[in-house]
Amino acid sequence: MTDDKQARPLVSFIIPVYNLPTEMVRECIESITALSLSEQEREIIFVDDGSEVSPINDLADLRDSIVYVRQSNRGLSAARNTGLRLATGDYIQFVDGDDKLVSAPYEHCLDIVRYQRPDVVMFNSEPRKGRRDVPYEFKPAVSGSDYMRTNNLRPAVWGYVFSRMTLGSLRFDETLWVQEDEDFTPRLLLRAEHLIETSANAYYYRQRSGSLMNDRDSRHVNRRLTNMETVLLRLRDMAAVAPDRDKPALNRRVAQLTMDYLYNIIRLQRSNRHLEAAIEKLKSKGLFPLPDKDYTRKYRLFRHVINSRLLRSLAVRLVP
Repeated sequence: MTDDKQARPLVSFIIPVYNLPTEMVRECIESITALSLSEQEREIIFVDDGSEVSPINDLADLRDSIVYVRQSNRGLSAARNTGLRLATGDYIQFVDGDDKLVSAPYEHCLDIVRYQRPDVVMFNSEPRKGRRDVPYEFKPAVSGSDYMRTNNLRPAVWGYVFSRMTLGSLRFDETLWVQEDEDFTPRLLLRAEHLIETSANAYYYRQRSGSLMNDRDSRHVNRRLTNMETVLLRLRDMAAVAPDRDKPALNRRVAQLTMDYLYNIIRLQRSNRHLEAAIEKLKSKGLFPLPDKDYTRKYRLFRHVINSRLLRSLAVRLVP
């Protein structure tokens, strides 16, 4: 007789969807069913977040392969949380409905999951469809805290597969309609004792002009910046009370996110007035000037520019 652990799927794939073309969603699902996982080893949870027209009727031939749930439109965080509530797999993989997994590199990640049983496997995305020539290497396991202390974090939740046990009770903040990954990923990684990073380009990220991240509507830009500020202050507060081993990791993430926040104000608002107001607010919160750390060359250069009123004024006009 099979015990509960053996009966559980190895990986639960959670696909949140809202108003996407059916052909994209089909490609996404088929990239999962094409993997070496048997039907018992995989679980595909399709969360329709109130699409105007549900795609499920056009996916009738795939219905036996997925768990389908439709809910009123509550945003990406809520859709992902619905998927997490339903997931029964040992591991979780988020896949956006307009993206897909790249078979051969993702099989490499599955092998790491099967034979190493880490808490998290981090991999790369591949924006150019069809590339397969990257060698599949992975580094020795480290804690999530050590990883964040020595690396710039890529927060997108589709960029890693993670253990449901590591997740525990952690969920997405449903008040964040954008920047939710910036909040979720650091908190998840600090729970990880065994994180493995691989060079595999295992995820095909589709650039779409109509996606949330490319929306230049002023209301969306303001919401995005406000959410970034919310997450930034939350991580700052976490760092203030974190155990000594986690403080350097969180402090680096706060500095990186502060840099990203200011860069996005420059890029999205093109206003010296908005930039100077943001800097004054950051000063009042103890977040400016940026820490004098040798994190990366880009960080050092940005810190030099943003600390000079003249140079940051030029950046508002010149940054692409």
